[in-house]
Amino acid sequence: MSISKNIIDTTDTNGLTKAVQSYIKKKYNISPEHPWHQYPDYATFKELYSQKWFAIIMSVSGKKLGLPTDDEIPIINVKADPEIIMMMGRTPGFMPGYHMNKRNWLTILLDGTVELEQVTARIDDSYKMIADTPTRRIYEAVKKIPKGKVATYGQVAEMAGDRKMARVVGNALHKNPDHDSIPCHRVVNSKGELAEAFLFGGVNMQEKFLYEEGVTVINGKVDLKRFGMK
Repeated sequence: MSISKNIIDTTDTNGLTKAVQSYIKKKYNISPEHPWHQYPDYATFKELYSQKWFAIIMSVSGKKLGLPTDDEIPIINVKADPEIIMMMGRTPGFMPGYHMNKRNWLTILLDGTVELEQVTARIDDSYKMIADTPTRRIYEAVKKIPKGKVATYGQVAEMAGDRKMARVVGNALHKNPDHDSIPCHRVVNSKGELAEAFLFGGVNMQEKFLYEEGVTVINGKVDLKRFGMK
């Protein structure tokens, strides 16, 4: 995804900052959060499933960044590989993370020194570093279970890349951030048994969800030969 330079004036730092936020919203459907009351303009961006930051926008005195000015400079901090940080740190507009772990974070000036396309490329890399996690892969695997079918924890773990992490599947589904798009009610144990009631907000709720999709539950179990995902 790219944003045309015609959309903004990249010499307008406020416009560049807004363009970056717009890019994140359009590509990842993630809106900024403002966790610090004393710094209302600071914005953080979290990956949905891991709830980890992949970008932070703030304004900092140029002197704190080692620049010959006291003016407030807008910056964005993104996650990056240490080798990338070392390499990019020699390029104007890039430096090791300000106020972050300098081995794992890269600071980019949003004052027009760095073109928008370069900024968004680093944002994409940062997002990938955060998003490519076992939990994310588990959620994506669960999305593949068709309506009217169930899969075991082991099957989900295998679809997520490692059959040995069946227990991790249970932990991830317990923290499911979006049941509407991640149908964790379609996951059962190796015997076809349903999960404990509290995981779905009440007694028999998993059974109710499955019944609505045409899956029969008898004595708390699903017939895997009939309803199991192949």
